Amino acid sequence: MHLNPYLNFAGQCEEAFAVYAQCLRGRILAMGTFEGSPLVGDVPVSWRSKILHARMIVGDRLLMGGDELPEDYVKPAGFNVTLGPDDPAEAERIFAALVDRGKIRMPLQETFWAHRFGMLDDRFGIPWMINCEKTA
Repeated sequence: MHLNPYLNFAGQCEEAFAVYAQCLRGRILAMGTFEGSPLVGDVPVSWRSKILHARMIVGDRLLMGGDELPEDYVKPAGFNVTLGPDDPAEAERIFAALVDRGKIRMPLQETFWAHRFGMLDDRFGIPWMINCEKTA
């Protein structure tokens, strides 16, 4: 069994996954629009080029997502996507890339358990935690 985050967007999935692929050094495996699916008739014409489903590999994990119709979209709440880089410099690079045009909730800093830990909401409203843990 695998546990993978699935992120919902308000029409910015394609842009978000391009940003994530670059800053997380991931590779987009699939990006399907409503236009190419059996659901094409169920969405407004203006929504047909939006992403129904996207898949990206980051390391050995999948990140998935898609665009929700405006009447179905709910702002993300009650979770964080957590990244665990091994190197503090890599944690700093990722944090800086994700927070660009976003919002810092907790600055990236050393804590009693981590070389670097910080929390942010990216420009798409997705909440992230960067946790570069110390070895025990």
